[in-house]
Amino acid sequence: MQYNLITILGPTAVGKTGLAARLAGRFGGEIISADSRQVYRGLDIGTGKDLADYTVNGGRITYHLIDVASPNEEFNLYQFNKLFYKAYNEILVKGKTPFLVGGTGLYLHSVLKRYDLAEIDFTSDRFKELEAINLADLTKLLKQINPSLHNTTDILVKERVIKAIMVSEADTGSDNVVKTEINSLVIGVKRERDEIKKSITKRLKQRLEEGMIDEVKRLVDEGVSYDKLMFWGLEYKYTGLYLKGELNYNDMFQKLNSAIHQFAKRQMTWFRKMEREGITIHWIEGPDYDTASSLIAKEYFNKSAPDIV
Repeated sequence: MQYNLITILGPTAVGKTGLAARLAGRFGGEIISADSRQVYRGLDIGTGKDLADYTVNGGRITYHLIDVASPNEEFNLYQFNKLFYKAYNEILVKGKTPFLVGGTGLYLHSVLKRYDLAEIDFTSDRFKELEAINLADLTKLLKQINPSLHNTTDILVKERVIKAIMVSEADTGSDNVVKTEINSLVIGVKRERDEIKKSITKRLKQRLEEGMIDEVKRLVDEGVSYDKLMFWGLEYKYTGLYLKGELNYNDMFQKLNSAIHQFAKRQMTWFRKMEREGITIHWIEGPDYDTASSLIAKEYFNKSAPDIV
């Protein structure tokens, strides 16, 4: 089957977005974001939306699945898939090349492995029943239903365990997401661990200088709860703890910096798992435009050189 999607993935702080935008400009593409937090409006600096990256050679690269949900809404994997296929089909109708770009392993995996998903009512009586059960027993139940958990971090947060149980219990026959058979060329952007650490620390300092704390304070002032900040994790979790007075500035920075380093390692674990499951990832060192461009020209467009547009 011929490729019908280009996926650019990799851990945080390797330059995926800028690379993908340049490639989309080169190959007449549009970008579908696979980032679980960039879907929310107002989560800009902390999630690294970097919308300026979508301007290439004076032109604007069209992007999808960014700023599609209110921070007070619940956005989940089902909604991501529904919006992904909608955007994907719109891109094809326009005769453009679809690029799936991001680092949220579960979102990427759900497309590349074509999950069957049902819409779940998380306000139902079943949610209330599960809420009365302690976390340890919920975790046991989840592992019984789904021995191969997609995301091991699910078992650390009770609300996520409950939702994972409800998704596993759902009748997949009720799936009403209109899907296309996906065969993606997958390009992975990686860097040496020390380089990623340096890049993460540099970027964190930059985000703080750009007003990340003010961004989180504004979200709180607009009614976003501290529990929601904890749920989003990383920049929002630790900045929230700082705003509550539970961490001083230096501790906030050090703990957050370390947490992002750990997050990058977990992302790579996800991608290695995808490879073990048979997903071929063509790894490149850093956001190497020339190598990625040649790879796309050869593998996706069956051209010997990237001078097709």
